Amino acid sequence: MSPSFSRRRFLGAAALSSAAAAGLSTISLAGEASAAQEREFWPAVVIGTGYGAAVTALRLGSAGIPTVMLEMGQLWNTPTSDGTIFSGMLSPDRRSMWFKKRTEAPLASFLWLDLANRNIDSYAGVLDRVHFGDMSVYVGRGVGGGSLVNGAMAVVPKRSYFTEILPEVDADEMYGTYYPRANAGLGVNHIDPDWFETCKSYQFARVSRKAAQKAGLTTTFVPSVYDFDYMRREEAGEVPRSALASEVIYGNNHGKRSLDKTYLAAALGTGNVTIQSLHEVRDIERQADGTYLLTVRQIDPEGSVVATKQIGTRHLFLGAGSLGSTELLVRARDTGKLPELGDEVGQGWGTNGNVMLGRANHIWDTTGSLESGMPALGIDAWNDPKYPVFAEIAPVPAGIETWASLYLAITRNPERGHFSYDAASDSARLNWDVAQGRPSIDAAKQLFDKINSAGKTIYRYDLFGDTRAFENRFTYHPLGGLVLGKATDLYGRVKGYPGLYVTDGSLIPGSTGVNPFVTITALAERNIERVLAEDLT
Repeated sequence: MSPSFSRRRFLGAAALSSAAAAGLSTISLAGEASAAQEREFWPAVVIGTGYGAAVTALRLGSAGIPTVMLEMGQLWNTPTSDGTIFSGMLSPDRRSMWFKKRTEAPLASFLWLDLANRNIDSYAGVLDRVHFGDMSVYVGRGVGGGSLVNGAMAVVPKRSYFTEILPEVDADEMYGTYYPRANAGLGVNHIDPDWFETCKSYQFARVSRKAAQKAGLTTTFVPSVYDFDYMRREEAGEVPRSALASEVIYGNNHGKRSLDKTYLAAALGTGNVTIQSLHEVRDIERQADGTYLLTVRQIDPEGSVVATKQIGTRHLFLGAGSLGSTELLVRARDTGKLPELGDEVGQGWGTNGNVMLGRANHIWDTTGSLESGMPALGIDAWNDPKYPVFAEIAPVPAGIETWASLYLAITRNPERGHFSYDAASDSARLNWDVAQGRPSIDAAKQLFDKINSAGKTIYRYDLFGDTRAFENRFTYHPLGGLVLGKATDLYGRVKGYPGLYVTDGSLIPGSTGVNPFVTITALAERNIERVLAEDLT
């Protein structure tokens, strides 16, 4: 990591802390916030603060271009009376979910009882579950987007699969330049293998490894943006617990290198980037002079609309994620505000082949009452010629012995959904049928049937609110909708609209074969480098 990146990150982190302490929704370096709040036209606007958006803002700011980021969630940087910023998974409160009255955890039940969910007050919480009939999608809400709520698994896809899904992108450049750049910027680190073999917090992973090895399968350590040295000290009792205190899906209070601590902090540290939180972009129009006009709704944490603004820009970057960016363009096309958008807008959406399942272990194979919320091991069966699978060995951090092994399998599912505009709700609706998830179940079943057969174990049928062993009606990894080379050119420029760009997971056609955030980050690094050189000089 370069000295300039580290210095900017330090300055930006201070700006985030100052904004949080003052309760501000406009975040920039000291002395700049009031001026930024008054500005109605910006040289560059970035919608969202997730991976692609954060990369883009940093590179724009580093190039000296005044940039505003518009984030619909809030800044998570202010402790409550108990000293925590985020609520725990075992006792969630209103901070956990985005304007819901009850939490919606991925494990719907345990022994067929809904033990994971709680009634909560409606609030601008950190995790949203967006429902579309047969599919629901988990997304992060807040400054940092999905980096606040994911499992931190920083995995680079198999090169052969990358060249298959994005054949027109130079793989030599990606693997030689942009993946290493992304890993450095994200703060990716690796677990100490010796510590892994003896620690209590990964006993659950070692049990799953033994079961996989008995079936002749290979496991692999997974890089992470959770600080493994911090985790080691958590287990030793030297620092406050976070990953070892069942914190994951509703945010981590310590140890996690989320974007607000890396790329976003460095972007603010340039002095050219401002973040406006609790700002939701509703509409995009192109003006006669070629600039873009945004209609933006500002809310408070209780959901009341406090202002509606119009913000103009010459260069507009969509980084609101697969759902958010796609909805903005589908709405703009079908309401006639960006009428030249083509039919490819809204196409190519996929779940990254996600399917969750659990196994029941033998009574002597205890997973332990202490389970790290951050996975560190996966079963790598991606080279299977018919049923490639990469399966995260996921925790069940319930604080008690469960004898349960949980997995999030990532499969090669060719099925794709698409978005259409619903005028009644003024929203984009995902068209996805539950039958389209069947290839994912078939692949996961083929793999875990082998494990169960070799170990004489069975599936868990009590985890998903009914008696199904496989849950494929939600995804953590939404991808596609504005696919690179189809809805955009090969660098994310939206076809037909100069100055309009896509910079997030909607560029990737439905699948990466692994957790996708490093690929989203690396692709954004590649694209903004070209855009800066050719469009903003």
